[in-house]
Amino acid sequence: MANIKSQVKRIETNEKARARNSAVKSEVRTAAKKVRLAVSEGKVEEAKAALLVAVSLIDQAVSKGVEHKNTAARQKSHLQTLVNKLQK
Repeated sequence: MANIKSQVKRIETNEKARARNSAVKSEVRTAAKKVRLAVSEGKVEEAKAALLVAVSLIDQAVSKGVEHKNTAARQKSHLQTLVNKLQK
């Protein structure tokens, strides 16, 4: 454990941020999983609805600084491609 007061505070704030970031990432992964599940079951409308939720959560993660914007763009593109293939 650190002896310097500012470092102790930094450790505490880093832990809070880590927990928050972990929760956001988990939400994004769960939303993406729901999209993939709906696509694998062939449920078009359910997949579209899940995609909207997933894209929203991914964008929120970027705005909070949890994910990089290019990572988010790649994830959204991949999910959109899956849903588009389902519609054909």
